[in-house]
Amino acid sequence: MSSQKLLETVTQRVRGTVCAVPFIIITEPIMFLHRLYQITLVSLAFAFASTTVNAEPVVDKPAPLFSGAAADGSTIKLADLHGKTVVLEWTNHECPFVVKHYESGNIPNLQKDAVAKGIVWLQVITSAPGKQGNVDGETARKLNAHRGATPTNTVLDSDGSIGKLYGATNTPQFFIIDPQGVLVYKGGIDSIPSADQSDIGKAENYVSAALADLAAGRKVAKSTTKPYGCSVKYAV
Repeated sequence: MSSQKLLETVTQRVRGTVCAVPFIIITEPIMFLHRLYQITLVSLAFAFASTTVNAEPVVDKPAPLFSGAAADGSTIKLADLHGKTVVLEWTNHECPFVVKHYESGNIPNLQKDAVAKGIVWLQVITSAPGKQGNVDGETARKLNAHRGATPTNTVLDSDGSIGKLYGATNTPQFFIIDPQGVLVYKGGIDSIPSADQSDIGKAENYVSAALADLAAGRKVAKSTTKPYGCSVKYAV
């Protein structure tokens, strides 16, 4: 092979190598970034879904729908209660703050007055098995009879699904839903966070005030308040 031919051959091979290297250098980062972009999108989708599932309900927005086993053996579906005002009361009969409001007659009187006006009052028990306040349906009914409590029914939420749906954190804690299915109140029972019965008469009762506003066709003045009491006894 002539020296000129040899030089041309070597030059072509060098050019091919030089062209190939930049292609690899440029292409691999692009593929990596594309893959990273896909992973990021998937991660954000899962994060958004998780946030949506566990988000607390928002006042003036539709209340989260649920279905749960009742103490009397029936199934309670919030969707079936459309057209009625619904009160959800998170409770735990062993919690001192709950005891305060039941032994004094405060919550039973609220229940009696509400039910007489056609309001659906649902106790919700979200104590997991083995946790404080966990009871079966028969025990829940006996407790209410003993305390003079008259809720429309009691929902047994031992798996915590309804509690988590509503972001329930305390017992007692209340959520009020208007006849259109809109959440109009969430929070505590009153303005004095104590387990002392003598404080009941001095406190502003947020639940009765919210129900009065709703009955009068007014927007609930204090639609969100801070609940107090024992923590809800979830499994985890």
